[in-house]
Amino acid sequence: MSVTGIGGERRARGLDPYVLLLLPLLVMLAVLYVYPMLRVFWVSFSDPELGFANYEKLFTTAGIQRMLGTTFTLCAITTAIAMVCGYVIAYAMTHVGDRHRTWMWIFVLIPFWVSVLARAFAWVVLLRDNGIVNNALMGVGLIGEPLPLVRNQFGVVVGMVHYMIPYAVLPLYASMRAIDPRTVAAARGLGARPWEAFLRVFLPLSMPGIIAAGVLVFILTLGFFVTPAILGGGKTIMIAEYVSVQILQTVRWGIGSMLSVVLLLSVFLLLGVMSRFVDLRAMFGAK
Repeated sequence: MSVTGIGGERRARGLDPYVLLLLPLLVMLAVLYVYPMLRVFWVSFSDPELGFANYEKLFTTAGIQRMLGTTFTLCAITTAIAMVCGYVIAYAMTHVGDRHRTWMWIFVLIPFWVSVLARAFAWVVLLRDNGIVNNALMGVGLIGEPLPLVRNQFGVVVGMVHYMIPYAVLPLYASMRAIDPRTVAAARGLGARPWEAFLRVFLPLSMPGIIAAGVLVFILTLGFFVTPAILGGGKTIMIAEYVSVQILQTVRWGIGSMLSVVLLLSVFLLLGVMSRFVDLRAMFGAK
């Protein structure tokens, strides 16, 4: 029997050897990820009693509403600042020479090589009352007493922006590199000023990268735990820290699970929004 005949017989029987290779991975994924998520989903409805009582607290408990408001506000501020900084950096990297681009890549990627815990404590050292920033400002006479730069929302935003800038730069740079530079040159040749060529040609062409980077940064900031816990000093609580308190300290598994489900659904919703503008498979390396 020919090889083609054997392959056709296997396909007819529904036996694909590649499926057999993937089967152990699929089983592992189901056991280690899908099943625990289903358990969390069930606990959110069944603890302390079966029903929607935990989800009703989203609309009736002021503390939860305040925490969610703080979370989404800080994520939005962080995303906006990181996007502005990331766009400027990516734009510069697109237009400089190879040597300067290499050095810029090194400085952009340095945060990936440092532990998030070390970075958070480094910002505490810089921003605390007797830290380098306050001492420098008082030394030059700009302020008479230390500014409250840490253990508040300002410190949390600073730490989160520092962490998220590389995640903003990468999609933006990929989007900008795909833009044909001749389009901007053509606009300039037709009489457009530099800022007009940027606003009417380059910026619209980079919009898919802006949307992808913005949604990606916002999704990642939703799950921040270490940075708000250290730089917030217990005064600025985001959803991940709140879930930890509910499960580990107050032992209210139902509320903690409910908030985990809300966070997961929010991420899926944002990914759905992103998929309308960019190819998620290409973005995450599937193509």
